[in-house]
Amino acid sequence: MRVLVVEDERRLAEGLQWGLEAEGYAVDLAHDGVEGLELGLEHHYQVIVLDIMLPRMNGYKVCQELRTAGVTTPILMLTAKNGEYDEAEALDTGADDFLSKPFSYVVLKARLRALARRGRVGASTVLTFGDLSLDPAKRIVRRAGQAVRLTTKEFAVLECLMRNGGEVVAKFEILEQAWDMAYRGEPNIVEVYMRALRRKLDVPFGRHTIETVRGIGYRLAHDE
Repeated sequence: MRVLVVEDERRLAEGLQWGLEAEGYAVDLAHDGVEGLELGLEHHYQVIVLDIMLPRMNGYKVCQELRTAGVTTPILMLTAKNGEYDEAEALDTGADDFLSKPFSYVVLKARLRALARRGRVGASTVLTFGDLSLDPAKRIVRRAGQAVRLTTKEFAVLECLMRNGGEVVAKFEILEQAWDMAYRGEPNIVEVYMRALRRKLDVPFGRHTIETVRGIGYRLAHDE
């Protein structure tokens, strides 16, 4: 899952990035409202974490501009302010949830998972493709009912494929969703993770689910 954190307190922002990336999220950071707005308009995120008190453009305005532009990504507002009027203003400008500082990191993660589920209207909490299932909230993958242990990055790559069903996903799309903007390595890193997923999910079960579409990308395919 790709998340945008817009927070001007750099230690807090970097702490959130470190913690969320350890959980398998791809996290982009912005330290002022204008940068946050630009990233929110340019990239597709599953959730945006948005501080209210920001330089150059406050969070209320960023949220309002995103909604006006048609961005429907769930937004969680973070602020040191409190009170029902601040919460009401955040929600009235288009935010989906509100969390006052200081906050529990455990609660933040739970809110993010809930917002990500809410953002997939009509979607099942557990993603399935044939006998393959992936639970984003519990971070559990099963094949034919048997749990399969994946690394955080393998999980993120598989989630990207499963959210697209049997459609082809270009390599750059996988990079965008499973890695963050700071990644400057070779795009072929995706091939490394596809091989790892095949070793864990296809080979032991006699399946050929993860298919390479030469020159384009990858997709999940049902075995004949």
